[in-house]
Formats: sequence, structure tokens, C-alpha cells
Amino acid sequence: MSDGGKSRSSSSFHFFAGLSSGVLSAVLLQPADLLKTRVQQSRQSTLLSTIRSIASGPNPVRQFWRGTLPSTLRTGCGSAIYFSGLNALRRRAARNEVLALAGGDHSSSLPKLGTMGNLTTGAVARTWAGFLMMPITVLKVRYESSLYNYSSLFSASRDILHTEGFKGFFAGFGATAVRDAPYAGLYVAFYEFSKRRLSALATRIEDPAAPVYASSSRLSSSTSAGINFVSGVAAAGLGTTFTNPFDAIKTRIQLMPHRYGNMVQAAKMMVAEEGVQSLFNGLGIRIARKAISSALAWTVYEELIRRAEREWKEVVVEDKV
Repeated sequence: MSDGGKSRSSSSFHFFAGLSSGVLSAVLLQPADLLKTRVQQSRQSTLLSTIRSIASGPNPVRQFWRGTLPSTLRTGCGSAIYFSGLNALRRRAARNEVLALAGGDHSSSLPKLGTMGNLTTGAVARTWAGFLMMPITVLKVRYESSLYNYSSLFSASRDILHTEGFKGFFAGFGATAVRDAPYAGLYVAFYEFSKRRLSALATRIEDPAAPVYASSSRLSSSTSAGINFVSGVAAAGLGTTFTNPFDAIKTRIQLMPHRYGNMVQAAKMMVAEEGVQSLFNGLGIRIARKAISSALAWTVYEELIRRAEREWKEVVVEDKV
């Protein structure tokens, strides 16, 4: 098969692997996302009171999963765009001597880059995916909030378009971009760094004569998956802590755009009225949610890519024979 055909097939692998991992994490962790939105929407909302309010109301199970459809669309499609875009960017960056990783391999199925390459490609890919999925993000946040009582995505879309115009679908994008770019950059950089170290440690334990850097071919599938999951949890915790203020600001702008006009105005009002702690509302649940969802998404994604590339190589060998 031609290089062009192989490249298109490879892109398809990454797109559908990202879609699958995103849909799985969105459905499983929707209650955590909903609770985070409710806690961030006002100073009166606390995690315990929110849980009690939902649990004591009608159809509590259904209410905990309210907003699953827009969340699945956003996370599934967003992950597909992000991972396929990230793979394309990393392949280009790997050809650059400054950005490529010098020496070694590890549990990752992605092209290996240095710290600057990881930071840059992660930030660019996440910002682009966030921009494309912004309308769904706004619908998702409002659907999860108790401030709106939308009966369907269509009614939500019609209300936003009628009251705020087309720009209403991009409310909070500035704060989202400022949140996502450093988060994704830090996440990918720390994730790849952690995998290199843990892969080296795992290989040296299994084979003391192994080189300093482990080769992914030396690691079993279960060991690689475990390394990727642990690295994902650690990277998500770090990135989430640094970027939570922008997430809290973004939520307020998306829920109350007329009150919190822009990112700077929202930050000033929140600090003046509720104190600096308001910028860290929902941090605990966001760390837990991000740690699990990111680790799950990346582990599933990389495992699907690993299996797809293995089968692809087998098909290529059979075709040659």
C-alpha cells in the first residue's frame, strides 16, 4: 500500500481510538462532571449539599447523569480531534532535531519528543479541539447546571441563539483556551516524562542488563497499560491544580454571561465577592475526575493504537509475502 494510504489509515486509527476512549470516559464519569459544574456555579453550592439535593430529588440516578449526551458528544468528538491532531503534530515535530527526543523509547505508542515538543504539541492540539467543540461545551455546562431547565439540546440551542446570538455558543472560550493550553502542555510533558522513567524502572527490574531507556518492545501489554495509567493520573493531578482558576472562571461565564462579561471581569468579581478560594471551587472533584478520565482515556487510546498498529504490521507482512 502507498505511503499516502498508510498515512490515512494511521490517522483513522488515531481518530477512532480517541473517539472510543473519549466516549467511555464521558459516560462513566458524567456524575463527577455534573457535580463540578454545580459546585462552581455559586458560592452557596458545596459538594455534600449538591449530592444530597440530587439524591433526595426525583429520579436521582437519571439526574446524576443529566447532560450525558452533550458531554459524550463533546468528549468523544473532542478526544477524536485532539488525539488525531496530536498524533499529526507529533509526527511533524519528530522530524525536527530540536523537538525530537534524543535516545530511547518507552511505553508510549506516540512519536517520542522532548519536553518542549510535548508542551507545544499538547497545547496546540487541545486549543484547536476546544475551539471546534466550544458550542457543545456551552450546551453541556448549561445542561448540567441547575440554573437552566432545558428539555433538549434543540431547545437549549434555540434559547442561546435567541438570547445571546451566535457568539453565545463561544462564551468562555478565552478562559477555556487559557485553561486548556497550559493544562494539555503540562499534561503531555509530564505524562511522557513519567512514562520514560517508569518504563526504564520496569525494564531494569525485569532485566537488569537492559539499557537505561526501555524499549516498548521489551514491555508486556499489561505493564505498558499500567505505566500509562499511573502516569496519566499523576499528570492530570499536576495540570488540574495549576489551571483550576481558569476552569472556575469559564464555568461562571458560560452560565451567567451577562453578569461575568469576560475573563478578567469575572476573575475580579469572584475574588472581590467570594475571595480567592472561589477560583479553586471544585478543585478536589476536578482532580479526581480529570485523573481518572485522563488516565482512562489515554490508556484505552494507546492500547487501541498499539493493537491496531500490530495488526497493521501483520497485514503488511502478509501482503508482501
